[in-house]
Amino acid sequence: MKIMALDYGTKRVGIALSDDMRMLAKPLPFISAEPENKLYEALRALVLQQEVSDIIIGLPKNMDGTLGESAQKAKAFADKVKSYTGLPVKLIDERLTTVQATRQLREAGHKAKDQRAKIDSVSASILLQGYLDSMSLL
Repeated sequence: MKIMALDYGTKRVGIALSDDMRMLAKPLPFISAEPENKLYEALRALVLQQEVSDIIIGLPKNMDGTLGESAQKAKAFADKVKSYTGLPVKLIDERLTTVQATRQLREAGHKAKDQRAKIDSVSASILLQGYLDSMSLL
């Protein structure tokens, strides 16, 4: 079974999936955050189609470790994802994943205007790969 990572945003939700062996993360196309009911329906369908067993969601902490408005929104999103999918949902610190994703896309030759469609899913992929790597150390 695979692990799914979600990078929640008010406009887009980035998505990444692990492989079956839970070693590698792969970004998928983002899902629009609006309308909300379609977002959750699409996530539920993807979970079933991809045989996902666990979901991690990025928790955007402030640099000092405190939780701001974005983190509260991510927590509310996580609660809804859990109720819609019935799967375990874990919140993971996502500080600097967007910075890292931007750098990776720029180094891969993607122009700034082309990055918008990829940045959220690349961020989710970075989050998921870090999580998978930490699991292999246990």
